[in-house]
Amino acid sequence: MSDDFVKVELSGPVALVGLNRPEKLNALSPEVLSALADAFEALSVNQAVRALVLHGDQRAFAAGADIQAMAQASPVDILEGGTRDYWLRIWAIDKPVIAAVAGFAFGGGCELAMGCDIIIAAESARFAQPEIKLGIMPGAGGTQRLARAVGLHRAMEMILTGEPITAQEALAAGLVNQVVPSERVLDAAIELAETIAARPPVAVRLARQALRYGFERTMQEGLEFERRNYRMLYDTEDQKEGMAAFLEKRAPNFKGK
Repeated sequence: MSDDFVKVELSGPVALVGLNRPEKLNALSPEVLSALADAFEALSVNQAVRALVLHGDQRAFAAGADIQAMAQASPVDILEGGTRDYWLRIWAIDKPVIAAVAGFAFGGGCELAMGCDIIIAAESARFAQPEIKLGIMPGAGGTQRLARAVGLHRAMEMILTGEPITAQEALAAGLVNQVVPSERVLDAAIELAETIAARPPVAVRLARQALRYGFERTMQEGLEFERRNYRMLYDTEDQKEGMAAFLEKRAPNFKGK
């Protein structure tokens, strides 16, 4: 499955989703976001896919929005451009998404990575929200997700200066999960995706839901949602299989039911 701007490759239960606009450093034009939303929606209903790896290339994960397309835009143009709907469609996917980030993850590219569940960074990766240098500010979750990831004061510095941080700085700040050699970034992300894909799919989905739901709400709301999802899992075949395999000291055979 492929598109001019997004290429999808299936590798067992893992889908590799590659941004494919190298001449523009994978800048997130409306066309790119639309293609990515289409790809995510197709993978969301593909029962054979259990985890996704989102990647760019070695030069850039995604170097932000398409400034040429935005330079003369009015507020109405931004409102009617549909990009907000594309972002909502992308993050509506109910499967784990791992970002494999090499090179630039600037502006919308940083926001795209932060919207994933896990970030594996190459040593070459650089993260930034440079919108302030253009007279604007992050508009696809940057102010909210960055503060939750690295804390208010570090996010303030990054957003108000627009200056980038290195992969190691991102790791120390809690923005990324791992830093690996640049040539290993995609393989490391795939290995982690395969590990997650081997877990019981219904439990993965409900645990992910609980994490995301509670992270954006009060502790009490999150606890109630967690408990609801926890109880639901006792009605799955995978729960019976997982516990039986543990007691019988054998490997479980999860079927996603």
